[in-house]
Amino acid sequence: MSTGALVRRAARGSAALRGGRARRPTPYQLSGLLFWLVMTLAYWRVPPCCEAGQHAAAVERLLRAGLTDAAVSPYVLTQDALARLTGLSGWQLLRVCGPLNLLVLLTGLGRLVRVLSPRPWAPVLALVFLSVLWGTRPGWGGGSLALLPLTGSLGYPSAFALGLTLWAWALTGARARDLRRVRYVGPSGLRSLSGYAALGVLYGVVALVDPVLGVAAAAGAVAFTAGWQREWRGAVWGRWGLTGAVAAGVIAFGTHAHVPPQPYGAYEAFAGFGGFGGFGGMVGQCWLALLGVPALWVRARCAAGEGPRRAAGQADRQANLRANRPADRQTDGQTDRWGCPVAGWRAGRVHGRAAGQAPARAATWRDPLVLLFVLEALLAGYGVRHGFGELLGPALLAPQCALAVELAAERPWPGRRRTLGWAAAGGACLGFLTAHAGAVVPRSLDPVGFVQPPRWPSYDWAARHIGPGEPVITDAYYAVRLLPGYGIELADAHDHRPRVRWLLLTRRERLPGDAVVVDWSRRTGEVLARLTRTGDVPVAARPTARLTTRR
Repeated sequence: MSTGALVRRAARGSAALRGGRARRPTPYQLSGLLFWLVMTLAYWRVPPCCEAGQHAAAVERLLRAGLTDAAVSPYVLTQDALARLTGLSGWQLLRVCGPLNLLVLLTGLGRLVRVLSPRPWAPVLALVFLSVLWGTRPGWGGGSLALLPLTGSLGYPSAFALGLTLWAWALTGARARDLRRVRYVGPSGLRSLSGYAALGVLYGVVALVDPVLGVAAAAGAVAFTAGWQREWRGAVWGRWGLTGAVAAGVIAFGTHAHVPPQPYGAYEAFAGFGGFGGFGGMVGQCWLALLGVPALWVRARCAAGEGPRRAAGQADRQANLRANRPADRQTDGQTDRWGCPVAGWRAGRVHGRAAGQAPARAATWRDPLVLLFVLEALLAGYGVRHGFGELLGPALLAPQCALAVELAAERPWPGRRRTLGWAAAGGACLGFLTAHAGAVVPRSLDPVGFVQPPRWPSYDWAARHIGPGEPVITDAYYAVRLLPGYGIELADAHDHRPRVRWLLLTRRERLPGDAVVVDWSRRTGEVLARLTRTGDVPVAARPTARLTTRR
């Protein structure tokens, strides 16, 4: 053996199983881990508010009364099982479920963007844009990955449903696009039926956990299937029909996705914190996300030229599949002034003419993100008008992801892409500083006064005296929304049940003569009083319900 011969070093440990090369973390794995840590700490530092009492009350009722109604969300059933196994309360479960829901969200987003593009920095940019590229007016509510709302809604079922929706769209796109290197051996060459059935179960679970996001998930399934599925034949129709049938069966079996009765008792006109404040308020909360519309237009223009190259360039497509090359690398590097590949499909057209094939008609607007934006925008226009504001998040996800995929392209960039990149960077900084910086910057370290998440008072001081299931009469804005989370029932001021013996009065209400003060809050000035005589509630203790939404 000569001295100049190369000697391969022996690999030890787990690296030997991968051919001697250790697997390095991707940019999205590192940034996702950092995002998970920061947002978990931000979620834990913000006290429960808004709809948190409603979700904690659902768990407390199941713990106290058991499963008395079939109309229970599978998310709540899982929380009830965890509470019985661990002994945690409804409030504690919300804190535990927040990081778990965020994990589902981050993994689902990463999987979806990898289906859209193999560019390693595309998921990172998508996470940035989905977090801060919204608007300059702070918003609140579930159904999105915006930083400020995420500090309060991570423990909600809507966060979990959104994560499952991202996973469902990613799996749907992977099956519709089907860029595998090796296909199943058989007469159809398609994936097995079990995967399509499992996908239907996933869509059904999303609809049971959150019916509003279930509608958005169904629209996304239509967009990805219509955008990427080719060669529609009987076997293909049957598989997607199986997905829809299984999803409908799961929804029919689950009946509904709410937990009756209303946890707020007599206060059925519950209005959550937030709202758009009209059309101008909605535009102020989301106008920066529209910076991704030019990227959608580029994708639509590229999709308009896919018809000829798909029908006439089948030989090139099969060659790329055998080489296991991603879809956006199936060219020789030449693009037009908009960034659309031209060399690959032109070669396909030449091959098609040589084979005597007629060029197919262009499939305009067949890009899945374009279809997703159109369908979700129609749903959001209807939903925002009727109080379903969480439909706005899925509608803006398409331009945000399209912008991330566009700016993750390799350099050199054309002039239009550079302009779009500078606009996106400026919009992200503007959205973070004006609406979302307070989510990660504590008030004690805030140098300029960023918009902070709402900090509602705690009612632990009152729950120490009121037993679970006992009714209390109150008109306090925060108490009406948070006390049910402790397992406490709310009674109407005209309730004459003998069990009603607790009053929670605001600082402006007078204490009845036959009531004794038990405790009071130093922060809000509210007073907890116990009636010495049960039965009719004194007139002085009958507050008038005020259920207006506080900003």
